[in-house]
This record gives sequence, structure tokens and C-alpha cells, in this order.
Amino acid sequence: MSEPRLETQALSRNFGALKAVQNIDFKLEAGARHALIGPNGAGKTTFVNLLTGVLPPSQGRVLLAGRDITGKGQAERVKLGVARTFQINRLFRGLSVLENISIAVAERKGTAWSMLYPVGRRADVIAESIGLLETLKLADIAGHRVSELPYGRQRLVELAITLALKPEVLLLDEPAAGVPSAESHIILDAIEALPKDIAVLIIEHDMDVVFRFAKHVTVMVSGAVFASGTPRDIEANPQVRAVYLGQAGKGSGRG
Repeated sequence: MSEPRLETQALSRNFGALKAVQNIDFKLEAGARHALIGPNGAGKTTFVNLLTGVLPPSQGRVLLAGRDITGKGQAERVKLGVARTFQINRLFRGLSVLENISIAVAERKGTAWSMLYPVGRRADVIAESIGLLETLKLADIAGHRVSELPYGRQRLVELAITLALKPEVLLLDEPAAGVPSAESHIILDAIEALPKDIAVLIIEHDMDVVFRFAKHVTVMVSGAVFASGTPRDIEANPQVRAVYLGQAGKGSGRG
């Protein structure tokens, strides 16, 4: 059996006396569609920050395809294939959609660029960028400035930028948050159409999104894994319903 695409072993993070993440063993298989849920203060954001290298653990390890990346920083993990989207807006709002994607593609390729010598002069960069935009049904707005786009479309541009990095592991942090309901289906359709080989972990509080997307769900409570199973298992678990499902969709679910 092959190694999990991403794995944690006894991963913990303390902030003084506060045990934000406690001894988490977690596996994300290649091609996984996995959701991470839990009430406010559960430790979800801290856990994801540990996965992406934003925070170092107090103890434990993070493995990528069997390789120990615990000591790697955020930028190094991105280069190794761990990408996070929808957490920080990285868009150049004054540039076009195509220019934004081209910059990301050129960065991955190691192509030198500057505003005086735009990446648009490289045919290979442009071809790959247009292909990404076609995949996410954004080709018709390639020439539009990002600042002109509705918020839902800006989120799709963020996703395209992340995919331009060719990640093996993609972490989606509340991808439909703040998107008007009339546009949210665009985001969800794009997530469902992601390449099947990418391992995807979605951090979400909207249970409709979770049950539409996920094949497996992990529930965190008080910094630890509380339950794990299929969406049907989680929905039927009376303990999970008591601590989380009854309030899901009403609060922010952040933590």
C-alpha cells in the first residue's frame, strides 16, 4: 500500500498552557476528498497552520509522501506541493486575470519576470495559464482586471493561482465564505471538477458543502480528533450531533 499523500504523527501545538492541538494522527490519501469540521475554538486553523508550515509544532511530525517536512517553512512546503487557498488574498487587483495566473505559472517554472518584462512574452507560460482558465471556465474574462470581477469570480481566480503551482495537496479554507449565494455554486462546481489526483482537505462549517464534497470527514473538538468517518457516519453520530452538528451553519465555525 502506498504512503499517504500527507500524514501527521502525534502532532501537537501548545500556546503556553493552552493545548491548541493535541496528539493528532491524521492521513490524507492521494485523491482524497476530506473535510475538517468542528465548533469554534476546536483547533482547526492551528492544525492547518501546522500542515502548511505557518506554525512549528510543539511535538510530532508532518510527512509528505513519507518524507518528513516538519522542519520546512511555508514557502518550501508550497514548492514541495502543499498549497493553501482562500485564506489570504494574493491577487494583484490592478492586473488582468491572465496576468495573475501567468505570474503564478512563471513563479513555479522559475522564470525571471518583472513589470518591465512581463511573463506574457513567454508562450509556454501563456498557454498553460489559458488552459487553467479554461478548466475553471474563466477564459472569457482573461483580459478583465481582477478589481472588476464579482467576489465569487475573484475566489475562482485565487483557486486558479493555487492550481498553477501544481499542488499534490490542496487545503481549501471555507472556500464559499463571503460569496453571495447566487455565486456559491460556481465555487462548488469548480471544487468538484478539481483534478482527481490532488488530495483535497476542505475546512468548512457549512454542512451542505461538506456533505456535497467530502468522502471522509474528521471532526475536531478541543484540539483533538473527536470523530472520523464517512459523511453518513458523522451525520448519524449522536455525540457529534450534540457537540457540533446542531450549531453548524449558524456560526463561523472558525478555530
